[in-house]
Amino acid sequence: MIAHRRSVLAGLALLPWATAARAETPAAGRLVEHPTMTSAHAADRDVTVWLPPGYDDRPDARWPVLYMHDGQNLFDGSRAAYGTEWGVDEHVTRLQASGQMRAPIVVGVHNTPQRLRDYVPADLISALPADMRDDVQAIYGGVPLSDGYLRFLVEELKPFIDRTYRTRSGRADTAIMGSSMGGLISLYAMIKHPDVFGGAGCVSTHWPLKIEGLDDPVALAPWRERLVTAWTGVVRDGLPRAGDHRLYFDRGDETLDQFYAVFQTRIDETVRAAGWSPERFRSLVFPGAQHNEASWNQRLDVPLTFLLPPA
Repeated sequence: MIAHRRSVLAGLALLPWATAARAETPAAGRLVEHPTMTSAHAADRDVTVWLPPGYDDRPDARWPVLYMHDGQNLFDGSRAAYGTEWGVDEHVTRLQASGQMRAPIVVGVHNTPQRLRDYVPADLISALPADMRDDVQAIYGGVPLSDGYLRFLVEELKPFIDRTYRTRSGRADTAIMGSSMGGLISLYAMIKHPDVFGGAGCVSTHWPLKIEGLDDPVALAPWRERLVTAWTGVVRDGLPRAGDHRLYFDRGDETLDQFYAVFQTRIDETVRAAGWSPERFRSLVFPGAQHNEASWNQRLDVPLTFLLPPA
């Protein structure tokens, strides 16, 4: 049973269903590769840095930074896990040119075979009732590694990026974003390190609402309610003070995204109850959008301009 549950969620958390539609504007800027970056806290991984247009021509300028998970899927379809990409460089190039956002340095942090364990928040697993904890943890393949992954980002990668590139290193100029499980770890990053990350973009955030063996609605409903209650409690208790950060959620209503409504609604209510205003908190539904890179590419302008609005 546990093996089946693990395989189901692993497949769902990683699965895209369509080919990405690239942004129309050709990308400028420059990619820099940092292969096999080592860490005392997490598995070694590649990091790809995109320097926006103007970086090389303005030696006195400093730039905000956007950290993004699943970095191999961001810039180049030939390197992406499924042959599709987000087109981040094309989107930012166009949005910068039209004055709709502050163009950031984008740090694409590649995933590893331990992706699920890296991205599932340890505090969320710990908050589960004891009789649920082992089953839910087994879905992700073992003990969460997310606290170590965040230590890599905060204690090792960010200092390296700030030393190597001309960054604006403060909280207001540092954001983090990802999709699916990458959305979940982005929320967790802001909760655990609110002094570092001033904004979190959580795209099609993957909430574990259904597992094999609990298809009966009568059995699923109380299981789901206990999980939602525990996890919303962690979010409520960990949210930064309203007014100092930006938090973005979205989802579609087809394929895997159609199952997120119940959980996402409760999270939205929790954030609003904490006093977050529409200027600082946004949660959107995109009708017809699926759980894949094509959908994320098509709506990427929305989180980008929300997290990094013009000065």
